Amino acid sequence: MKRRSAVRWIIIGLISVATIVNYIDRNALAVMWPEIAGQIGATKEDYALLVTVFMLFYAAGQFGFGRLFDIIGVRLGFTLSVAVWSVSIALHAVASSILSFGVFRAMLGVSEAGAWPGAVKAIAEWFPSRERAFAQGIFNAGASLGSVVSAPLIALLFLSLGWKSTFVVIGVLGFVWLLPWLVIYRCGPDRHPWVSEAERVLILDAPEDAGDAVQPVYAPGVRGLMSHRQSWGIVLARFFLDPIWWLFLAWLPIYLAETFGFDIKQIGLFAWVPYVGAMFGSLFGGWLSGRLIARGWSVERARKWSITVGGAIMAPGLLGAVLAVQPVFAVLTIAAVLFGFQVAIGNIQTLPSDVFHGRSVGSLAGIGGMAAVAGTLVTTWLVPVMTKQSFAPIFILVGTLVPLSLIAIWWIAGPIRKLDGPPAGK
Repeated sequence: MKRRSAVRWIIIGLISVATIVNYIDRNALAVMWPEIAGQIGATKEDYALLVTVFMLFYAAGQFGFGRLFDIIGVRLGFTLSVAVWSVSIALHAVASSILSFGVFRAMLGVSEAGAWPGAVKAIAEWFPSRERAFAQGIFNAGASLGSVVSAPLIALLFLSLGWKSTFVVIGVLGFVWLLPWLVIYRCGPDRHPWVSEAERVLILDAPEDAGDAVQPVYAPGVRGLMSHRQSWGIVLARFFLDPIWWLFLAWLPIYLAETFGFDIKQIGLFAWVPYVGAMFGSLFGGWLSGRLIARGWSVERARKWSITVGGAIMAPGLLGAVLAVQPVFAVLTIAAVLFGFQVAIGNIQTLPSDVFHGRSVGSLAGIGGMAAVAGTLVTTWLVPVMTKQSFAPIFILVGTLVPLSLIAIWWIAGPIRKLDGPPAGK
């Protein structure tokens, strides 16, 4: 029996750690905003502007890095993304106005966006189809764990060092991560010296006697990608669903401060709880679809029903958040929402690799990320308008997005299968 190595799990573990760092960096401003706003004389509308700047450049980064990862590969793509975002967050320490914060948030948005198309592409290259959703779940769990640790960690650093030094300290984390990344991720699984032949066969989903023959694959550019209904379904699902995640990511500390009168210390004690739910949802969603495929379900059926389970959990959770009058109940119901969200989104993010081959996966993931940002920008500017009395109206609004995302997956996307050519008639 041939020995099977497990390099692919080390790779996704490293990428998951990078995502933890990513979320510590991006959440730092939200956690410390009550103090920073007081020092620079900023308002809620100013914060919404900074979120918008971040998201606009994040959208550009999703598309740009999606194409870049397809060109330069996963190793160099992640190196560039992590290095730039680490410098960007450290530079927040010298910001003193909305303008300077806006410049550094733009740099951060562009560079942090690279992690998502990069992870999707890495998973497509390193995992067989039955393992991809679980690998995506591990990656998404890194984002959730980053949100879990960021609030108490940032609050602790802030209380010890102040907000300027906190930005510098967390900026160092990305450069620490680059050391093992450059040592371990030497190349893809087809040539990596640590990958055994048994693991290589598993990753490539190929029979052991397949030989070295390389078959031509269908790898369209952007226009070709968007000629398929599957691409439109994936992109629209991201447009409708992602604003739910970003609503809580960007506004949860401010929601706790305005609704329950929390200070930064209390935010640090409570704001991590919902992301524990998100972390377990990431792992459960990936396990669920993988389990269904192992039991004989088609990839399409397993992915779509897992996404639907996530949507069914989100809806009552959002209703609970609307009715919450105690902070403990509020964070627990939001934890249920984010659990369901991650069950759904992990499977949606896996779909590009289910439909297209590796050289197009990063591009479609990047386009989906751009659509997610577009949807999020709408809710970002609605928050200050709709939350003058409470956050209930915005929670109700995003609740209506859940069925729209399911329509995109079930009816617009159509059959989920590997595509080998352009649509008929094209």
